[in-house]
Amino acid sequence: MHGVHIHPLACSIIVEMVTVGLTFISALVGWSATAALTAYAQRRPGVAAIAWLVAALGMAVGLSAAVFGVLFDFGEPTFRLLHIGVSLLGPLFMAWGAFEYAVRSPNGRFTSRLFVTALTIVPLVVLSVDRISGRFADAFPPMGEHYDLIPRVLVNGAQGLAAVLLVLAIVAVARRGTRGPGTTDLAVLGLLVLATILSVVVGRAGLGAFGPLLMLGAISSLWGAGALAARPRRDPYDEDDYYDDDYDDYDELDEDPQEEPVRRKRRNADTYDDLYGDAPAAPPSKLRGVITIYTLADGQGGGFDQLSNAVVAEVSKREPDTLLFAAHTVPSAPLQRIVYAIYRDELAQEEHEQQPHVMEFTRRLAGHVVATNVIELSLSGASANDGLAAMLMPR
Repeated sequence: MHGVHIHPLACSIIVEMVTVGLTFISALVGWSATAALTAYAQRRPGVAAIAWLVAALGMAVGLSAAVFGVLFDFGEPTFRLLHIGVSLLGPLFMAWGAFEYAVRSPNGRFTSRLFVTALTIVPLVVLSVDRISGRFADAFPPMGEHYDLIPRVLVNGAQGLAAVLLVLAIVAVARRGTRGPGTTDLAVLGLLVLATILSVVVGRAGLGAFGPLLMLGAISSLWGAGALAARPRRDPYDEDDYYDDDYDDYDELDEDPQEEPVRRKRRNADTYDDLYGDAPAAPPSKLRGVITIYTLADGQGGGFDQLSNAVVAEVSKREPDTLLFAAHTVPSAPLQRIVYAIYRDELAQEEHEQQPHVMEFTRRLAGHVVATNVIELSLSGASANDGLAAMLMPR
C-alpha cells in the first residue's frame, strides 16, 4: 500500500485554519475573562482586582489584533497591539495583582506601585512609537525579531519586575502558613505564575500555531485565579461564612468546639514547675501598643465600619491578652479611622496578628483603604479608671 501524501499547500492551509481558530477562541475567552474580572472588581473593589482586569483587557485587545494578523498577515499595528498586551501589560499586571493580593505591608505596596507605574508608562510609549524592522507572516511574531534594543530592554525590565513581585507574593503567603485561607492564596498565586510564564513565552518565542494555544491557557489561568480569589472565605471558628460577600450579617458567631483560636504559649515552664510548685519569679512583662490610622476611599466608610465592628467583637471574645482594642471615627475627617490596641506584651501582639479573624480583616481592607499609617508604642507609664477596660472591652 502506498502512504497517503498531503500536498504542502493543503498542509499549510490546515495549519493556518487551526491558528486562526485558536486565536479567535483565545481572544473570545480573553473578552469573557475581562467581563468576569470586571464583575469581580465591582463586587470587591481593590488594587489586585483592578490589576488583573487591566491584564485581561490588555491580552484580550492583543489577541483580537492577532486575529487580524493571522488572517491577513501581521503588520505594525497588529504587531504592536499584540506585544503591548502579551509581553508588557499581561505579565506585569498579573504579577502586580498577585503582589497586592498577598502582601500587606503598606510600604511594600507603595514601592511596588512606583515601579509598576514607571515600567508601564515608559515601555508603553516606546512600544507604541519605536521603529519596527523585518518582514511579517501570518504566525505569531516573536518580539525580539522586530523591535530594536531599547524596547527589548524595557520589556525585559518589566518582566523582571513581574518575576520579583511573584516571588515576594509567594514568600509572603508562605510565611503566614498554608492552613485555611493560606491554601487558597497559594492556589491563586500558582495560577497567576502559570499565566505569567505562558504569556512571557509567547511574547518571546511566538511559537506559531502553539502561540494562541498557550495564550488560551494563560487567559484561562488568570480567569481561574480571579474566580478563586472571589470565593467567600470561611471562618474556622464558625459553620457559617465569616464576613459574607455583602457585609450583611454581623451577628455573634457560634464557636466551633473543634477549633481553637491561637492560644498563648506557656512561658517560664519546665519540669521544675511540676515537681516543686512555683517557678522562679519572671521579670514583669511590658505592655505593647499600636495605633493604626486608616485613610478611606470615597464612599467606603460604612463598609469599613462594619468590618471593624466585626473584628472588635471577635477580639473581645477570643483574645484575653489583647487588653484593649477599639476603633474610632474622626468627626473632623470623615475619611479617617483610628484603631488602637494594647497588648499584654510582645507575644500577645504576635498572637493577635496571627488570629484568623484579624488576617481576614486585613485582607478585606484593600477595597476600602487607600493609605495606612502604623505607630507602635511601648508603655512607659499610665493611669486609668478601673472601669475603662471593662467599658471598652466587654467580655
